[in-house]
Amino acid sequence: MKTDNNSEDFELPGRLGNPMMRLQDDPRLDPRIRRAMDRLGLFAEMPDLPVNLNSSIDEIREFCIQAEVGYEYQSKITHSDWKPLDGVEVENRQIVGPEGNQIDIFIHRPKNQVGSLPGILHLHGGGMVLMSTTSPVYDQWKSELANSGMVVVGVEFRNAGGKLGPHPFPAGLNDCVAALRWMHENRDALNLSGIVVSGESGGGNLAIATSLKAKMEGFVNEINGVYAQAPLISNRLVDKDPSLLSLFECDGYVIDLKLVATLTKLYDPLEENTKNPLAWPIYASEELLEGLPPHFFSQNQLDPHRDEGIAYASKLLAAGVDVSSRTINGTYHVADMIYRAEIPDIFYATINSIKSFAESVSEPK
Repeated sequence: MKTDNNSEDFELPGRLGNPMMRLQDDPRLDPRIRRAMDRLGLFAEMPDLPVNLNSSIDEIREFCIQAEVGYEYQSKITHSDWKPLDGVEVENRQIVGPEGNQIDIFIHRPKNQVGSLPGILHLHGGGMVLMSTTSPVYDQWKSELANSGMVVVGVEFRNAGGKLGPHPFPAGLNDCVAALRWMHENRDALNLSGIVVSGESGGGNLAIATSLKAKMEGFVNEINGVYAQAPLISNRLVDKDPSLLSLFECDGYVIDLKLVATLTKLYDPLEENTKNPLAWPIYASEELLEGLPPHFFSQNQLDPHRDEGIAYASKLLAAGVDVSSRTINGTYHVADMIYRAEIPDIFYATINSIKSFAESVSEPK
């Protein structure tokens, strides 16, 4: 769609200007990412989905199991060169969850740590319904964060679908909160200077919701900050919120919003929490947001979820919360944490952004 102004024609970006635009044809995509995706076959046309919003919960659960296999395979091929870092040690522990369930946590920390370091509670992506903190993309990410000089605790929270499901909302969130409380109780043993709750995509939802639940229940002082990458915090993905232009501009750019909306039905299968801010933080009131710790948002330019984080940041600012944000040009949904070899400058800029934020809100001993 071309728009006429007084000087010359211009075309709106992405699918706002051309509804048939594909990610590989969008001139804004970083050419290094384009080459990597082409080499790995990630531009292949997807078959028609066997499920949709009208499918039964059982049908969606069955499809989610199959989809998770595909996502895990993609994680493996994009991280086929990943090897554990010599300077990082990893420890697996178990803590008890709110329903007496066992929660695996994975502590990544620098070997021979000297002095206190910022702590990162990392909540992995996957739309709250699939993937694992042990998936290659998240295993690498936690180790790289630790290698930069932080103590990172990854949480194997219960998912609403896939191999760690089916456990609808609020099971996964409750596990994340339990891990936060454990991390706070063990601050001295872990030698932490602070705790930042961080996550990407669905993990960004859980990171934000963890801070909201902490505010509601009176322990928000246990969190020094929240760092959310490309957070999935709105459930208006088919009936699109017109204020979130990225839902229109970038739908289909790796992220198919109809697929996301279908899979996330598993998070709230009875549709009892459609406006609950703990499930969908975009609905948080100003009163609930007041008094939250500092937040940092990292968005990807070519991500349909881009404007969700920006909108939430604006709400936090209006509530008097300290907020910062960045948008990474040329990248799609969390691509900055996927292609370490191809875009090391962008990859490590995000690592350094998280570290800088964590240090700024922590209190060295």
